[in-house]
Amino acid sequence: MSKKRPVAVALAGALCLVTSACGADSSTDTADAGDKASAAAAGSGYPVTLENCGVAEKFGEAPSRVVVMNGASVAEVSTLLALGLQDRIVANQQSYGMSEVAGRAAAIKALPSGDVKLNDAYDIPREAMIGLRPDLVLSTTAYGFDEKNGFATREQLTQIGAHTYVSPQGCAQDTTKMTIADSYTLLRDLGKVFGVGDRAEKLVADSQKRIADIAAKVKGERQPKVMVLFSNMAMGGNDFSSVVAKGIYNDILAKAGGSNAFESASETSFADLSQEKVAATDVDALVVIGYNDPDPAAYAEKLLKEFPQWPAAKNKTYVALSDSMYLGPSNDLAVAKIAEMLHPDRV
Repeated sequence: MSKKRPVAVALAGALCLVTSACGADSSTDTADAGDKASAAAAGSGYPVTLENCGVAEKFGEAPSRVVVMNGASVAEVSTLLALGLQDRIVANQQSYGMSEVAGRAAAIKALPSGDVKLNDAYDIPREAMIGLRPDLVLSTTAYGFDEKNGFATREQLTQIGAHTYVSPQGCAQDTTKMTIADSYTLLRDLGKVFGVGDRAEKLVADSQKRIADIAAKVKGERQPKVMVLFSNMAMGGNDFSSVVAKGIYNDILAKAGGSNAFESASETSFADLSQEKVAATDVDALVVIGYNDPDPAAYAEKLLKEFPQWPAAKNKTYVALSDSMYLGPSNDLAVAKIAEMLHPDRV
């Protein structure tokens, strides 16, 4: 976690990580759409205007110098990759170190970082940002444009000719109401900005179809209680402070035929729970999210041994995921993997 914003700030305020991918099969990212993007940008689709967090951003052409801020997310950079726009990125600070999409983690690692010295929030400070000469800056939440945090504001970036964009549900920095639909909004917004709307719509349609097919197969089945948490991560004062309560995770669980065992444990995105509370809850299955953790499955195995009374422990029911559980283009992969775990006889 040494290269990330402090966990308590990053995850409680901005983590939405997270991610379907390219084409009819979201198991791989492709890099052949850059030329199509350039051709589309040269067409008659501009100018285009986006209303974003109360700001009207008018684009006269497709951006060519994109900076992706950290925000403890890979939603934005993964969406750009899924749309074939990696050649537009001049600086990327997002990384999870792993992905459900083959080749994506390596593709993200290969992107330029901008060679800037990061601030105390492990992100790009104001002067360094201006020096990158961006024409579009992407931030997971409004945090990334807050002057108090040492960042360039949206107004300051406008003055140097840079557009700005805050991802869905990020305006108020509250991701509790986030759903899979917000991942589609992110795809469509960036598709519009870069003149690759047709590609965005195909990605959305493919994801929607896969998720609908899975949801239909598990409809009417018992919904097991699932504990979703981050492996080897502390965000509060209790033993279990990275347990998911609300957000896009619950929409993914519902589509996969499950329910969140700790949804009522907090009004915020994450619950900070004692070992006693966790032990007293029936947990039918585990979803462990790896965030730069090389072995989240080992953490899941450890938990199952620690709570042998859980149905999940008795049946060894868990799945380790990463970016597909967050905002981004790969939510269909998380739905599929969780449904296969919960309802193997139906999916």
